[in-house]
Amino acid sequence: MDTQALEFYLLPGELAVCRLEPEEPCPPWAQGPGLVAVVRTAEELSVICPAPRVPPGVERVEGWRALRVAGPLDMSAVGVLAGLSGCLARAGVSLLALSTFLTDYVLVRRADLGRALAALGAGGYRLVGESGELRRT
Repeated sequence: MDTQALEFYLLPGELAVCRLEPEEPCPPWAQGPGLVAVVRTAEELSVICPAPRVPPGVERVEGWRALRVAGPLDMSAVGVLAGLSGCLARAGVSLLALSTFLTDYVLVRRADLGRALAALGAGGYRLVGESGELRRT
């Protein structure tokens, strides 16, 4: 995939990555607008959602910002996350990656956001603004 052609958006607001017990149902606070991801494994129920929604007492790491690759992307596209993660790794920025049916998202810690944006820009990616939800074309 030609990374020079890839554009991305900075999503508004901060996210939290939460850990619940694997048998717990998906909590009502995880429902609603914005970027939300719920993943259940035998070891845990992970929830990523807007940080202000998470109630006290829930195990979490807050302070994540999300970058959305402009899409939709073709499901046969190769190397999208590899390119993004390589750029960020060379800048010493850790990430959490998510993929959806339409596109890819990269979460970086708020403290690393400036370095992440600079690294992606230097790598040929283009920040085209702050955006809410992806709209299918």
